[in-house]
Amino acid sequence: MWVRRTIELAARPRGFHLVTREVVEALPELDEVEVGLLHLLIRHTSASLALNENASPEVRRDFEAWFDRAVPEGAPYWTHTLEGPDDMPAHVKAALLGPSLTLPVRRGGLELGTWQGIYLCEHRDRGGPRSLVATLWGERA
Repeated sequence: MWVRRTIELAARPRGFHLVTREVVEALPELDEVEVGLLHLLIRHTSASLALNENASPEVRRDFEAWFDRAVPEGAPYWTHTLEGPDDMPAHVKAALLGPSLTLPVRRGGLELGTWQGIYLCEHRDRGGPRSLVATLWGERA
């Protein structure tokens, strides 16, 4: 079984946002998969995907604080500045975290750890809507 779908995520402010529920709801075919994989690719260069803590909002705030210190806006070494002061730092942050996730599927759902969730990591102040390509493949239940 193969499913390929584009998932459109609404625009969000800069930060780390849990989108696990949105991804699962966009893929009702997950229910049919006994064992398989879900690959997600974000089609943008200033946002990324990550898998991490899904319970405490403090974790998401701490990620944002760390990345803002590690990759600062307005640094004198940035030369790609035409699209605003948050653009080049956003590209670096996205490169560090990566554009994709591959997740195991088992018995109709994502086989994540108890405290794991899918993050949309928005690195721009106003990044706009974001698009994911979801590819699900596996054996039917």
